[in-house]
Amino acid sequence: MTEVSSLTGRLLVATPALADPNFDRAVVLLLDHDEAGSLGVVLNRPTPVGVGDILASWAALTGEPGVVFQGGPVSLDSALGVGVVPGEPHDRSSPGLKAARGVSGETPEAADTVVAGDGPLGWRRVHGAIGLVDLEAPPELLAAALGSLRIFAGYAGWGPGQLEEELIEGAWYVVESEPGDVSSPDPEQLWRAVLRRQRNELAMVATYPDDPSLN
Repeated sequence: MTEVSSLTGRLLVATPALADPNFDRAVVLLLDHDEAGSLGVVLNRPTPVGVGDILASWAALTGEPGVVFQGGPVSLDSALGVGVVPGEPHDRSSPGLKAARGVSGETPEAADTVVAGDGPLGWRRVHGAIGLVDLEAPPELLAAALGSLRIFAGYAGWGPGQLEEELIEGAWYVVESEPGDVSSPDPEQLWRAVLRRQRNELAMVATYPDDPSLN
């Protein structure tokens, strides 16, 4: 099999041509990407459900809006926490999530892969300052270290080669992530904000109308 260059830690930004309603104007943070497939969470799909309604002990550590986000169409009954630890180096990535989530695609568990000296206990680095939070751990274990926390219900998943095919078809732009993307206080504007900061022609795509027929 041809070796796949890992895009872990980068953003997939839906192009205007992407027709799947699950990913219309979506901004996906890739938590894992290799030849075995890909896994990520959609950063700009807030739900009406408050974090306090399902994970009361973590609610105080989540920023505004303090709601659960729909991370994707897979395993909507499972929760996944993504947290930023300020000051962590931005050029380091952890091993892939495949071993943690298993071949059947279960939600990854951060607790299984915490490494002493590689960030606080209960947090497993994904890329740079961004990592997965073990929601089974006591929140006070991470309270002092976490700069931001977001809770997701479900995730987005791709099988081997599937994401690569979508990239060839022009469904996604691939851009660098910033730690602030995880906790954007205005997630509905994240699609335009991420495109607008690009130093190339993608900045112009940010002006693309929601309904092209009205342009």
